[in-house]
Amino acid sequence: MLSLFLVALASATLLPGGSEVWLARQWCAGEPVMLLWAVATAGNSLGSLVNVALGRYARHFQHRRWFPASPRSMARAEAWYRGVGEWSLLLSWAPLVGDALTVVAGVLRLAWWRAVLWIVLAKGARYAVLLLLARAWLMPLC
Repeated sequence: MLSLFLVALASATLLPGGSEVWLARQWCAGEPVMLLWAVATAGNSLGSLVNVALGRYARHFQHRRWFPASPRSMARAEAWYRGVGEWSLLLSWAPLVGDALTVVAGVLRLAWWRAVLWIVLAKGARYAVLLLLARAWLMPLC
């Protein structure tokens, strides 16, 4: 279970990873489904929260010339994000886009509790679907 947690955590950060394969491997090994779901969800959510923290830290550099957004565009982005942008974290599970969305949530200073809520909801749903698919497709192979 520790290995699943670490792989899920790493695959949610900007590092490459394949938590789906590791989840399927442990599912085939007969590990309890609810435990697999909880561990994978926790690890992957924590990895995304690392991205949020990195985004918050990057905000410290917003007044540097090389920072990719002007103060005016940051203010507009924050206003938009507070209105509807946080819903984008429901896609935090998606490959490529999900990592960027979590970093943006940090840069735009989404409240931690809101980031946790949306990320855990998205990651939990993702792993629930993966485990249901594993039951349907992997059962004969295991």
